[in-house]
Amino acid sequence: MKTNPVYKRETMVSARSFRLALILVIFNSILALVILLNMYSVVERVKLTAEIQYSSFTTLYVFVAVVEFVMLMFIMPALTAGSISGERERQTLDILLTTTMKPSEIIWGKLLSSFSTMFLMVVSSFPLLAVSFVYGGVMIHDVLLLLLCYLTVALLCGSMGICFSSLFKRSTVATVVSYGVLVFIAAGTYAVNIFMLSMARMNMDSSYASSINGVTDQANSGPCLYLLLLNPVATFYVMINKQAGVNPVISSLNNWFGPHPDNFIMNNWVLLSILIQLLLAAIFILIAIRGVSQSKRRRIRKK
Repeated sequence: MKTNPVYKRETMVSARSFRLALILVIFNSILALVILLNMYSVVERVKLTAEIQYSSFTTLYVFVAVVEFVMLMFIMPALTAGSISGERERQTLDILLTTTMKPSEIIWGKLLSSFSTMFLMVVSSFPLLAVSFVYGGVMIHDVLLLLLCYLTVALLCGSMGICFSSLFKRSTVATVVSYGVLVFIAAGTYAVNIFMLSMARMNMDSSYASSINGVTDQANSGPCLYLLLLNPVATFYVMINKQAGVNPVISSLNNWFGPHPDNFIMNNWVLLSILIQLLLAAIFILIAIRGVSQSKRRRIRKK
């Protein structure tokens, strides 16, 4: 099996660099600090009340998982946003395009090298998450679903970064746009639902009969709720709530955006959302390949 030359080179350079070791140390140090502080608070509570609340260890799992998710979501675009634009800035992209490699191989090599770094970070942190296994409450299938969610958000954010890296000449611009789109997807879909929920409540409040019958409590954000299928934060929120046993999927969303009907989408929210986010990542990758292909055609025309 032929190894992608770009992937091979990038992984070798990354493995030999001090940067990777530093990232792993900082990443896991933050998680370890969070766990130690949480464990310390549990021990202090035991000293005061003489009770051990085993639910605190499930809370520990949730808290550490959330911290890791946030770090993954914001680290991955930084790793990929300079992949192609960085080659332009170093004036090495033209050299790369003279090889027999296809634009798709260049994109996949760059993306998979960053994805491998992120995967190493996720795997290296799992022993810290395994602390909660000692006290129960978390099953192996929960961890596998958590890993799938991590890999999905890493691929989505990474493909977003490499997409804008192929479209813009400067890494700074590509990074800013990547984070801007990420914030738009995460916060924008939430804001749209809040706005639609507010409008629905205002329309119901304007009717005197509706106010008497208490119909205002039935207001919801309508079909806009399904925009949250694009939102990795909403998907993670639903998944982690279900694992922690706090709320089922429907209750988690309805608490925020009003009551919605029980249907196939609501019952399979996490898996459907992951599939849609993977599809969105594929679109970003295709745009990135097209951007590199256009650069290659422009180079051929100049000859």
